[in-house]
Amino acid sequence: MSQTKSEFALALNQICAERGIEVKVVIESIKQAILAALKRDLGYEDEVQLEGYIVEVNEDTGAITVQKDGKDATPSGFGRIAAQVAKQVIMQRVREAEKDAIIGEYSDKVGAMVTGMILRFDGPNIVVDIGRGQAIMPTSEAIPNEFYRLNQRVAVYIKEIRETYKGKAIVVSRSAPELVKELFAREVPEVGSGAVEIIAIARESGHRTKLAVKSTQDGVDPVGSCVGQKGIRVQAVINELNGEKVDIIEYSKDLPEYIKAALAPAEGLEVVIDESKRKATITVPDDQLSLAIGKGGQNARLAAKLTGYKIDIKGVEAKKIALSTTGTEQFEIDALGLSSKLRNSLIEMKITKVSELEEKLEEIKVSFAAIDPRGPEETVKAIARFHKKQNMASEEVEKMTRYLAEREAESK
Repeated sequence: MSQTKSEFALALNQICAERGIEVKVVIESIKQAILAALKRDLGYEDEVQLEGYIVEVNEDTGAITVQKDGKDATPSGFGRIAAQVAKQVIMQRVREAEKDAIIGEYSDKVGAMVTGMILRFDGPNIVVDIGRGQAIMPTSEAIPNEFYRLNQRVAVYIKEIRETYKGKAIVVSRSAPELVKELFAREVPEVGSGAVEIIAIARESGHRTKLAVKSTQDGVDPVGSCVGQKGIRVQAVINELNGEKVDIIEYSKDLPEYIKAALAPAEGLEVVIDESKRKATITVPDDQLSLAIGKGGQNARLAAKLTGYKIDIKGVEAKKIALSTTGTEQFEIDALGLSSKLRNSLIEMKITKVSELEEKLEEIKVSFAAIDPRGPEETVKAIARFHKKQNMASEEVEKMTRYLAEREAESK
């Protein structure tokens, strides 16, 4: 065994140098593998039985010896096994080094799009050949309801390098919004050059994508550039996404206009913005309501993702008889700050202005008392505060003040 060919050492050093592997790491792996082989050869069942055994690998000559308590303990005929084990360990290390090199190469490509080929199906994952390496596309990263075939060529987005039980893996995606951005960069020269910038993307993969674009150069139509002559550019993207609908809108710094565009194809919208809550209340003509909301609420959801604002959509008639507040003053009576029960009761009676409430105050007191015993008093106080705030000192204010004084005296 000690006369193992020295060519082994030469080959070991050459391979390690070419693959960028440390010789000491390989030698240590060989030692551990030979100890495991020795355990099998000797019929041992426990690691404890190997105590005292030492494997020595001479890096210069390639000689391998097994010693126990300082004496040669190499089993008869074990040299062939040791050589085979050493070869296997070296090849394994070479494969690992190649894989690490590939992982390192694609780590620099995270965030880019590549064209790959469906190689095989591995449980819930799809294995994609992306050139020098193989990547996995989990079910969560595939386009829902998209059917994949072996050897099919697909565009994928390199999403991340992920630790798995098999080691590091390149993860690619077809459902990521970034894939759409990369496809437009490929199909639209103006996007690739930066003349047109994609500001935001909202996507429900397999169904619909909305993207907002703007021009960074005078004379460049951002939407027209992305659509292309006769729609050829956007159609190329749609084809790559297996028929997924793509809406392209022009970005605007005017937030209400931007939100209106995001809710296309609905038209005739009125937008009220609540900056503090990042919320937009949209009033839509009743014949446009279904378009604004979209199938299953999809159009509204995508518009909210695109703009970063929560979107509350109501038809014109629904606004008139709304039974709940929306965070903005829809009606004048909202300024009174009444409880939701009292406020909603007024809306049901189609009373939306303070003057209308004052005209019918006496009959309303009866219904309010049934809802809340303190309702009439709360309402009168609220009206008084409203007029005071509006600097509208009038006979009505005096009348209500007298009413409050009388009520206070009665309570005493």
